[in-house]
Amino acid sequence: MKNVEETASELMLNDEAVGDYLRQNPDFFIRNARQVEQIAVPHPVRGTVSLVEWHMARQRNHIQQLEEEITQLMEQASANHQLFDRLLSLQSHLASAPSLQDMLNRLQRWARDLGLAGADVRLFSDRWQLGAPSSFTQLALSRQAFEPVRIQLLGKEQHYLGSLNGPELLLLLPQARSVGSVAMSLFGERGDLGVLIFSSRDMHHYQPGQGTLLLHYLALMLPELLNRWIARA
Repeated sequence: MKNVEETASELMLNDEAVGDYLRQNPDFFIRNARQVEQIAVPHPVRGTVSLVEWHMARQRNHIQQLEEEITQLMEQASANHQLFDRLLSLQSHLASAPSLQDMLNRLQRWARDLGLAGADVRLFSDRWQLGAPSSFTQLALSRQAFEPVRIQLLGKEQHYLGSLNGPELLLLLPQARSVGSVAMSLFGERGDLGVLIFSSRDMHHYQPGQGTLLLHYLALMLPELLNRWIARA
């Protein structure tokens, strides 16, 4: 009796055993086409459908999913293409500036053409020679004063998108008015050269989770442009 029970247990089917059998016998559905047509599969709306209908529905869903993924990839590629075109144009425009002030003005106009309140560059005073007789001392930012802001807003990240409180605005954008939200990026390969800040009057314009690819490339580009007029400390 025990041998019979053991044999029956060994012969019991489960999902894995059925799957293995079908993989080892790929012609099963051809040999049993009539039985396959009679198999009913539970359906959440129609109650049951035939195995053939169920398979076709899965295929349609899979094709639809692939089409959506392809559409998203094409949209992303188009967006990236437009982004790099815009960035290349800006880089050429900034690089042709005859002076640092003109370059900063061009960056400001570019930001305002995008509907922003402005664009500001602040340089860490221990990494750039901004003391007298430099005429750009207003760009200087104390790294020591900035450190609490960096810890609070950026942590280990290079970029921050969101709002600034009163003391943060006074430190970073003392001349700005009606700033609702900012996109802020540390620049330099190690983020130790300064801060690039785009500001918007709309408090919801910049929010955590938005893309930072443009910020990333601008932050890498700026030091080389600034080196034309300001020496490193």
